[in-house]
Amino acid sequence: MATTTNYGWTTPDDTSLVKDGASAIRTLGSSVDTTTKALNPSTTLGDIEYRSSTANTNTRLGIGTSGQVLTVSGGVPAWATAPTGGMTLISTTTLSSTSTTISSIPSSYTNLQMVFRNCAHGTTSNFFLRFNGVTSNSYSYGFNNNPALSGYFGFDNGAAPVASATYNSIVNIYDYANTSTALCKQLDLLTTYAMNATPSYANLTITGGFFNSAAISSITISTISGAGTLSGSVLLYGVK
Repeated sequence: MATTTNYGWTTPDDTSLVKDGASAIRTLGSSVDTTTKALNPSTTLGDIEYRSSTANTNTRLGIGTSGQVLTVSGGVPAWATAPTGGMTLISTTTLSSTSTTISSIPSSYTNLQMVFRNCAHGTTSNFFLRFNGVTSNSYSYGFNNNPALSGYFGFDNGAAPVASATYNSIVNIYDYANTSTALCKQLDLLTTYAMNATPSYANLTITGGFFNSAAISSITISTISGAGTLSGSVLLYGVK
């Protein structure tokens, strides 16, 4: 018996007798039905079909749930939860001492952002950040990019705010997991702080710098020389 080129359906030969026609039609019809079902496995409204590893056979992917997006997992289409945005909250830390450390920072993001809310020093001292507990000369910051010999990234407010005056700051730490580029982890800081407790006026400071050491996995927030007690909260975000 002859067969079709693409799906191999059995068809009568040119020399077949007329009496074999009914049997041949039934055989061909069964083959068409089987192949069509293999190519159309859908059973439910919203199903999606995709080519499987078996020739002439498609795989059924059931409809996803509201808010999901179509992605690829293991080389095949799959539904997944839609991303909620480019920033993910990693941790929220309450400041309540002269020094607080945020540890176990994952390395799966591109940048980090720290948001300081309603913070205060409890003294006229400024405060600083230290990464991975590193105290060596791996930091540089300020308008003149002078290295900080005491080993920290400083919140250089110029004239220090008075005790109990509040401030809000945003610190961006770029490419924080990079270890292959010199002067690799760039930082910038935007902070507003009150010059008295009322406040009757406030200052705005913008500065930047870098940390030239290992990938950042922990951040310590401290007051200068351990003076005063920090208060407020710090939100740490991972940025894709």
